[in-house]
Amino acid sequence: MKRRAPRADPPASLEPGPTLALAHDLLARRSITPADDGCQAVIGERLAAAGFACEHFRDEAVSNLWARAGRASPLLVFLGHTDVVPPGPEQAWSTPPFSPTVRDGRLYARGATDMKGAVAAFVIACERFRARHPRHRGSLAVLLTSDEEGPALDGTARVLERLDARGERIDFCLVGEPSSSVRLGDVVKVGRRGSLSGVARIQGKQGHVAYPALAENPIHGFLRAFGELAQRTWDAGNDDFPPTSLQLSNVSAGSGADNVIPDTLEARFNFRYSPASDADTLRECVEATLARHAVRATIEWTHGARPFRTPDGELLAAVRRAIHELTGLDPEASTAGGTSDGRFVAPYGAQVVELGLRHATAHQVDEHIACADLERLSTVYERVAEHLLGSRR
Repeated sequence: MKRRAPRADPPASLEPGPTLALAHDLLARRSITPADDGCQAVIGERLAAAGFACEHFRDEAVSNLWARAGRASPLLVFLGHTDVVPPGPEQAWSTPPFSPTVRDGRLYARGATDMKGAVAAFVIACERFRARHPRHRGSLAVLLTSDEEGPALDGTARVLERLDARGERIDFCLVGEPSSSVRLGDVVKVGRRGSLSGVARIQGKQGHVAYPALAENPIHGFLRAFGELAQRTWDAGNDDFPPTSLQLSNVSAGSGADNVIPDTLEARFNFRYSPASDADTLRECVEATLARHAVRATIEWTHGARPFRTPDGELLAAVRRAIHELTGLDPEASTAGGTSDGRFVAPYGAQVVELGLRHATAHQVDEHIACADLERLSTVYERVAEHLLGSRR
């Protein structure tokens, strides 16, 4: 067991900036998905004071916030989430996961990386931008949900349906997911692979392990079919996307006795697929392989996202320019990694780019970020807004 350090607020000697102070407030709230625990109320009050019209939507157990300043086009949206994944065994943490602690210039807490740090950074960026550019062109908005780490059914997608119904069109969407690799700003995400998940329930016949001819072992059928599928090359990807990948995430079977052949097996798996493949073809291939191996199975499919890529345009140019001006880096444009809520925005025709903190400790015990990166990211966000919206003359 790790020795637990005393709970600590940001010490005055560090002279924390406004971004660190807001991040500390948000991280102290136990907003395990789909809970928000007051994060959006705090943010809404701040944005309202900066001239944003704030709407709070409650969909099932999910909290959503839409805050917009201005009515003209173009509309730049900062997109994020206030929910976090569970911390796991809290005794494994060096300090309590919901007691944000600064040590050696790093801020430790669940959600620091993914993604309350970035949320704090773009909220402060919006405040500063509005104060410095009260006559900016276009509109600036913030969209937050507490349903990104969960099923994502009642969060961003639900808000976008409302916006579409009343004719609000997003031109530029900057997502605060942790995109950076080694240094802040070295990687931005300009698209994502598609996601197709399946739950296969394989039927066998229970029997004694000494008399296999009188039984049907679903584990053996699973190994035959999914062994082949796991070795298959699905595609080679393309210049913008890595190849399609199939991964098994959970397999369960057994009666609890060593001498009993089980009657069922359940396997969970996921495809992250490039545009070189499509969901229908992947489904057909899995089902045909199971049939060819005489495996009796039913599969429950969930199509979580289609692949998308934002072409080079004003948003990516503004992001690249801001990063270079403030860090000296020329970021790599990538489509690797998991899904984000950007997948819901792209189909509406918006340019979508993800720019956030370093992802190395996301979802890990002792998740943390560099305090200097936090303040720097806020400045980068503000600069992006300046390049896209600026001030009217």
